[in-house]
Amino acid sequence: MATESPRRPSRCTGGVLVRPQAVTEQSYMESVVTFLQDVVPQAYSGTPLTEEKEKIVWVRFENADLNDTTRNMEFHEIHGTGNEPPLLVMIGYSDGMQIWSIPISGEAQELFSVRHGPVRAARILPTPYFDSQKCDSFAEKRPLLGVCKSIGSSGTSPPYCCVDLHSLRTGEMVKSIQFKTPIYDLHCNKRILVVVLQEKIAAFDSCTFTKKFFVTSCYPCPGPNMNPIALGSRWLAYAENKLIRCHQSRGGACGDNIQSYAATVISAAKTLKTGLTMVGKVVTQLTGTLPSGVSEEDVAIHSNTRRSPLVPGIITVIDMETVGEGQVLVSEDSDGDGIVAHFPAHEKPVCCMSFNTSGMLLVTTDTLGHDFHVFQILTHPWSSSQSAVHHLYTLHRGETEAKVQDICFSHDCRWVVVSTLRGTSHVFPINPYGGQPCVRTHMSPRVVNRMSRFQKSAGLEEIEQELTSKQGGRCSPVPGLSSSPSGSPLHGKLNSQDSYNNFTNNNPGNPRLSPLPSLMVVVPLAQIKQPMTLGTITKRTGKVKPPPQISPSKSMGGEFCVAAIFGMSRSWFANNPGLKREKDQSKQFVVESLYIISCYGTLVEHVLEPRPLSTAPKISDDTPLEMVTSPRASWTLVRTPQWNELQPPFNTNHPLLLAADAVQHSQFLLVGLIPPGSPGPITRHESYDSLASDHSGQEDEEWLSQVEIVTHTGPHRRLWMGPQFQFKTIHPSGQTTVISSSSSVLQSHGPSDTPQPLLDFDTDDLDLNSLSGGVMSLNNLQGSRRKKHHS
Repeated sequence: MATESPRRPSRCTGGVLVRPQAVTEQSYMESVVTFLQDVVPQAYSGTPLTEEKEKIVWVRFENADLNDTTRNMEFHEIHGTGNEPPLLVMIGYSDGMQIWSIPISGEAQELFSVRHGPVRAARILPTPYFDSQKCDSFAEKRPLLGVCKSIGSSGTSPPYCCVDLHSLRTGEMVKSIQFKTPIYDLHCNKRILVVVLQEKIAAFDSCTFTKKFFVTSCYPCPGPNMNPIALGSRWLAYAENKLIRCHQSRGGACGDNIQSYAATVISAAKTLKTGLTMVGKVVTQLTGTLPSGVSEEDVAIHSNTRRSPLVPGIITVIDMETVGEGQVLVSEDSDGDGIVAHFPAHEKPVCCMSFNTSGMLLVTTDTLGHDFHVFQILTHPWSSSQSAVHHLYTLHRGETEAKVQDICFSHDCRWVVVSTLRGTSHVFPINPYGGQPCVRTHMSPRVVNRMSRFQKSAGLEEIEQELTSKQGGRCSPVPGLSSSPSGSPLHGKLNSQDSYNNFTNNNPGNPRLSPLPSLMVVVPLAQIKQPMTLGTITKRTGKVKPPPQISPSKSMGGEFCVAAIFGMSRSWFANNPGLKREKDQSKQFVVESLYIISCYGTLVEHVLEPRPLSTAPKISDDTPLEMVTSPRASWTLVRTPQWNELQPPFNTNHPLLLAADAVQHSQFLLVGLIPPGSPGPITRHESYDSLASDHSGQEDEEWLSQVEIVTHTGPHRRLWMGPQFQFKTIHPSGQTTVISSSSSVLQSHGPSDTPQPLLDFDTDDLDLNSLSGGVMSLNNLQGSRRKKHHS
């Protein structure tokens, strides 16, 4: 570890700057000693604690205007040079909260820090979408911070029953939303603010914060997320408490996979424990006392579950733009406006779910935490019953139970990280279109097509589709695997859960739908465990069992809050503090770095290096993967009681305020209020009347000039594109150039294009005499055939 302190004051915000520290074997051993000092009493260790730290309750990576790459022109320019916006980290303490920014330079910058009691949830609200008909009523106050704390602004409401919106520009509270029941979480995007209650969801408009719609049919979960939801850029997914057949989409998941031997043994032990628990409850009812370790809430939950007709594991996805105002009701009598999909995902209650960046993929998990399902949602314009939900993957974690608290996609949607309360993060490889992860799909820095050039040119795609149509769409694309014998519209049973190659197909069997991609069981390539200041890393491939892991601290109740996110590497400063960052340094890795922050307040950057399977006899495009992980840098972000607070109002050069101004300026450019090429952000007293007047003279049919319709596409493979064809050019010099079907000479040229020299062709010297002799023999052969035909 470095001898000098990594912290120093910031001139821009007035907060603290933390430099990254290189992770070495020595620092790893020091982290073990720190962990032992936390677990072992001080009397036994004989060494005093170095520095007192505040207790962390929750951690989270946030998306706000500061890292919005879609609406900030400055970020577009930065992104083009190989950089990216900073990471935003939010830390909730038992007394207050803190916000950090980690830019590409590597120095973590403190942006916000207060102590005003326990905070259950907090969000930085992004600048909303607005147009000529919809104005932002809080434009002069942004950026806004939504906080749910134990004591509200009024002081009379029950604990955690109100959401206070504070302006980081002026420091005042601009809005307070009161509820009668406790709030468990907050979610927001550029359209709505979602307040999550125990069995309800309330959505508010991001421009006016008036109630837009609410849901009262949520299925509660024991924890850690009491009411899990997933909020994308336009869709909202939540756990429904019943399955309505008339709204059910085609596909989804149903039934558990065949358990392995270990899972069977664990299930038998749990069954015995459940029986003993029931005996204890009977004794409790007779004697009127509760056994030790059993609370009244647990008994009430089990009794309500026994009498409740609710169905667990159902997912409903709604469209925030098309759903009506008021209550969203999924019933047999409702018309289903705004319902995108409605399908079964698990047999147990849903514990956690998350959308990818595009909003087309949804990952869900249940309370057991054994398997995580990856769904692809394909909507239908008529109703949710016509939508297709493709079950692409089943990500298998293990046989022991674990509570999932965080799910994260990579930016290219080829990697998924699932973090549990055990303090472990599991890394899974997937493809956005399904199929087996292999060397061809995950050893390239860019996403590749589903079919390779050879598979397309050889016509394998047409052959697969022909076999699929003949066998009802249930033919396995892998040789040696039989088709699913079940005629169920949902995926079939699995023979094993411990291998890449054992998977079944998922096809509704409806002729109106295209064949669904094959369902695959994927095991994690890496497990990153963080039970201490710096996490231990284990590698897992195939059936290899992970090594023993250190048990969590008893003082933390055996549960660790962990959050993860993908991002470009920021460890260059820790490894080379005296050197400048090279532009192409971040492009040397195929996968982005994985950043994990735990309840100890230490942010660690892990470098992921996928490789072909070392035990494979031959490396090809279809070779399975294994992964090597290593920590590179760490940031200590946890604050101490002596840490000064950093409260609004902030200066105009504060990063959060500058980002809000830039995004608002970009938003006004998009709607046409500011002409292109304007020098800077607009003044905050601009009227929205000019925006409405600019659009008043436009015709409604103006958008038709921007429509491009493709009515016909050629076949994927021409006859001459096959590998069995070769093109030969005869030169006067007596040499022939052999051109393969993939050569660039076959590409079309414009009339003004000059012919390029044939430098990239494979040339073979051929004898023209032998070639003409071959032509003459071919003519003789054709003549003999004609004579034979006449005779």
